[in-house]
Amino acid sequence: MSIPRFLDLEYCQSDEVFFPTAIAWSLADGRMKTVMIEPDESWLPGDFDPPDVDVRLLLEQGVPLIELVRALHEDLPNETVYTDGLDPDETLVDLIFEAVGMEAPFELAPVTELITSLDSQAIEDRRRHLMFEQGLEPQLPENGVYALLLLAQEEGLIDPS
Repeated sequence: MSIPRFLDLEYCQSDEVFFPTAIAWSLADGRMKTVMIEPDESWLPGDFDPPDVDVRLLLEQGVPLIELVRALHEDLPNETVYTDGLDPDETLVDLIFEAVGMEAPFELAPVTELITSLDSQAIEDRRRHLMFEQGLEPQLPENGVYALLLLAQEEGLIDPS
């Protein structure tokens, strides 16, 4: 049984800026990768300091976009990758790949296309409950991916062994 791939992004959004700050995705064996994203210069207007984001930290410790794109190409080629469908994930993925002049090697789809036995509200309620049960902070993308993996396992889409 193939393990579905999941992806989640965190981002900064204000009237002045909109860009991804962190990303997590799952691999074929169920492991996850997560990275802080070094923002592209075009995403940061001059001397503006976005609220709730340490831009200096992202610039110093974030993964350069070309390295992130390379990893996503290696890990998710020709895959359907599922998201919680709550965030502007597709727009954020497009920003990442447009910044390096490439196209994403995968197709994004909402988790409702994978888990068809529940409606979108039931999926979201169950995902939130799993995050609460596991003590996961919802703002961390790796926790979002982990909750989706748990949900897929509960729905019989992942072999528990």
